Amino acid sequence: MITITIFQNHDGVTGFRCIGHSGYAEAGSDIICAGVSSLVINTINSIDAFTDSTFQIETEEESGLIDFRLEQKANHDTGLLIQSMILGLQGIQSDYGNEYLILDFKEV
Repeated sequence: MITITIFQNHDGVTGFRCIGHSGYAEAGSDIICAGVSSLVINTINSIDAFTDSTFQIETEEESGLIDFRLEQKANHDTGLLIQSMILGLQGIQSDYGNEYLILDFKEV
């Protein structure tokens, strides 16, 4: 199962942590893992390319860890990109269920 924790405070989203593998299908054929990975990695790449936001990231391939933390309050564009990622993840969760993807929102 993939678990994604969205960290937020009164100013909005401050980061997210994605870990795990969905187990929906074998590696290379797992459409849930591919969809989640595409959304998460594209969001990080878009924030890096299209905004002035700075962030820290930690990854670990074996566990599927991607830990992304903004270094300051999200500006409008960064917030919008993260909200778009969340919308896509909620769609995957809605279509395939909590057996493969859990979204957790945590106040920090």
